[in-house]
Amino acid sequence: MNAPASSLPTADTLRTALAGLLDGIPARQAAQAVERLIANYRGATPTEAPILRDRADVAAYAAYRMPATFEAVRSALEAFADAVPGWVPGDHVDVGGGTGAAAWAVSATWDGERPVTVLDWAEPALALGRELAAANPALHATRWHRSRIGTALTIESTDLVTVSYVLNELTAPDRAALVDAAAHAAQAVVIVEPGTPDGYARVIEARDRLISVGFHVAAPCPHSAACPIAPGTDWCHFSARVSRSSLHRQIKGGSLAYEDEKFSYVAATRLPVTPAPAPARVVRKPQIRKGQVLLDLCEKDPALRRTTVTKRHGDLYRAARDTDWGDPWPPTDG
Repeated sequence: MNAPASSLPTADTLRTALAGLLDGIPARQAAQAVERLIANYRGATPTEAPILRDRADVAAYAAYRMPATFEAVRSALEAFADAVPGWVPGDHVDVGGGTGAAAWAVSATWDGERPVTVLDWAEPALALGRELAAANPALHATRWHRSRIGTALTIESTDLVTVSYVLNELTAPDRAALVDAAAHAAQAVVIVEPGTPDGYARVIEARDRLISVGFHVAAPCPHSAACPIAPGTDWCHFSARVSRSSLHRQIKGGSLAYEDEKFSYVAATRLPVTPAPAPARVVRKPQIRKGQVLLDLCEKDPALRRTTVTKRHGDLYRAARDTDWGDPWPPTDG
C-alpha cells in the first residue's frame, strides 16, 4: 500500500518531533529503557498497571515505537478510506492511544482539522503526546484524557474509533468490553495489532464481535464472512516500511535505514452506505519470477487462492510487478 501524498509531510513532522525527545537522556539509558519496556509488553500486563511509568520511559519508547505504530495504522486507514471513498470522519476517538500515533495517522489520511480525543491510562504518555501534537496543526485541539481501558470504559458518540496495539495488554473480558464500547459509539472502527499469530487471533475475535452487531468489514477482507484461514494453520498480516532511527539501530543492530513493521488489522463500519472492499487482497509478499508474478489472494468467495500473472497479461502483468503486500487486486484506477 503506497502512502498518500498527505501522509509524507506528516511522517516527516512526526520524526522531527520525536528526534528531540531524547535530548538529555544518555543513549545507553534510552536503549535499556526500551529493552525493558519491550520485555514488559511481551509479558502479561494487568490493566491496572500502566507500563509507561514516567517521562523517560515514554520518551524512549515513543522514539522507538511511535513511527512503526504510525505507519501500520496509516496503512490500515488508507485501506479503509479506499473502501469508503468520499467519507471523512468528523471526529475521532483513539482508545489506548498513548502518545497519539493513531491521531497522527488519521491526520495523514484525511486532510483538515477535527475534534480528537485520546484516551489512555498512562498520564506520562498523554503528557508527551500533548507535547508532540504541538508540531501538528491538525492536532492542536486534541483532548488528552486519562481513562482506564476495560470494562468500565465509556466512549462518547463519534465517527471513528481507533484501537492500536492495545488489545494485547488486556484481559479477555476487557477486550470484549472495549470492542463493544467502540461498536456502540462509532460509525467506523479500526483495530490494529502486532502481525503475530496471537495478534491476528485478537483481531479476528474483534472482527467477529463487530460483525455480530451489524458492522461490515471494509478492509483488509474483501468480505464480511468468516476468515477462510483454518485456525492454527496460518495468520493474516501485512507489512509497513518504517525509517529506522539511530535508537532503532542501536537496539537491533544492523545498518539498514529501514525496517518492516508486521501488523494485523480490521477496519469495519456501520455507515448507511455499505463499503466497497477490494475485490481481492494480496495477503503475502508477491513472488516475482522470470516472466511471471505469483500473487496470494484473499477473495470475496471467501477463499484463499494463488494466481499467476504472466507477460501474456500485458498491462495486468506490469501492474502485478508493481503490486505490494496488502494491496487490492486487481489494482484500482488512479
